[in-house]
Amino acid sequence: MLARLPGVQARAIVRALQRAGFEFERQKGSHVTLRNPLTLRTMVVPIHSGEFPRWLLKRIIKEAGLTEDQFRLYL
Repeated sequence: MLARLPGVQARAIVRALQRAGFEFERQKGSHVTLRNPLTLRTMVVPIHSGEFPRWLLKRIIKEAGLTEDQFRLYL
């Protein structure tokens, strides 16, 4: 495992989740909803400017059912 997660913006997180199998479901305001048809997991990613705080990025990765190493591959 690498030392730290890189600083990423919201759009990069959405693209990485889509590469991991999640499909765009909808966007309402500043939140994008993605759904994985295989695992039936639903993710909500807030779209804000700037980099995501690492604690929030870790939470999204965990809820998506990915490891940090898998997420790095999808970036």
